[in-house]
Amino acid sequence: MSDLKHMKTFMLLVEEGSIVKVAQQLGISKAAASKQVINLENKLRAQLLRRTTRKLHLTDTGQLYY
Repeated sequence: MSDLKHMKTFMLLVEEGSIVKVAQQLGISKAAASKQVINLENKLRAQLLRRTTRKLHLTDTGQLYY
């Protein structure tokens, strides 16, 4: 079940472009939402997002996964 939750968080993050918006939608903290995506990346052994202080960008692998 947690895999589906992590996938949903990733999907929403791609669509919304903001970890804050995703966390609000899911009713969880920003840190929890970020941790879910990190856990998904660790499970897949692939970086799905490039994070900067202002933006999130899909990697090529992230685009394929999405």
